[in-house]
Amino acid sequence: MNQSLLVTRTDDGVTTELREELFLGDGDMLVDVSHSSLNYKDAMALRGDKGVMRVDPLVPGIDVVGTDAESGRLVTVNGAGLGEFRHGGYTTQQRVPADAAIPVPERFDAWHAAAIGTAGFTAAMSVVALHEQGVGDGEVLVTGATGGVGSIAVHLLARLGYDVVASTGRPEHGDWLRDLGAGELIGREDEKGRPLQKARWAGVVDCVGSHTLVNACAQTVWGGTVTACGLAQGPDLPATVLPFILRGVKLVGINSVDAPRLVRERAWELLDATLDLNVLTGLTSTISLSDVVSAGEELINGQRRGRTVVETA
Repeated sequence: MNQSLLVTRTDDGVTTELREELFLGDGDMLVDVSHSSLNYKDAMALRGDKGVMRVDPLVPGIDVVGTDAESGRLVTVNGAGLGEFRHGGYTTQQRVPADAAIPVPERFDAWHAAAIGTAGFTAAMSVVALHEQGVGDGEVLVTGATGGVGSIAVHLLARLGYDVVASTGRPEHGDWLRDLGAGELIGREDEKGRPLQKARWAGVVDCVGSHTLVNACAQTVWGGTVTACGLAQGPDLPATVLPFILRGVKLVGINSVDAPRLVRERAWELLDATLDLNVLTGLTSTISLSDVVSAGEELINGQRRGRTVVETA
């Protein structure tokens, strides 16, 4: 049975409904979708957020995992405008841009690929960027560490031998973060601090934005690198140039939506080589399409941690 979760803006607000029909977007590859995932961006789309939901009506879901209808090969597509500018993965069949469709590595099945999803892909892009910028010895900070991106970033960095410090506003999940590989936990710094602060971090994976990102830059050592991949706290950057011109700090943006194929392949190679599947299973829950709306509200309200797989078939 074909089905799609459709979000529509109306004069009275936003409606979400499961429809027994397909809404195919643009793309040159047809995928029989078995899984997607729930990301913060998806939760915003489910609310009809105009910054995410660029077409109306919209099938959300920024991840598509399934078989290429032509070749039968298992593929994953992360970002690429899905669930924003074109219909996404909360459906049983979808058209996707073939250039963004990456063959799923053999040791992952469809569920694993969805559990990784855009969050894991983004985390891997961030870790690759730190490596390419020469971050080696020293502590690496991960902000928003209980979220999908942050939790996988903590695990990947720890597996690669980095000294990981996890920042979170949810200290009740401290043992869980330590199990993922965090050597130390610190509270969330979401108030504006001094333009330059005591230098500590060799590298940073920031999943939060706003004052948290600014403070991370102000606390980064000379020549260190900060990757920016999230804006849950806000898109503003109330900073000065001092960390960049006095300490040579590098701020690297992580854009998983428009990443070219080579960047996608490199991130998935890192995931294939590094990710512990037992850890991935432990940080992931599974829901059906009928549960997505309520789970999205839980995610927005900080009531979910780690990753959430959405079974569509």
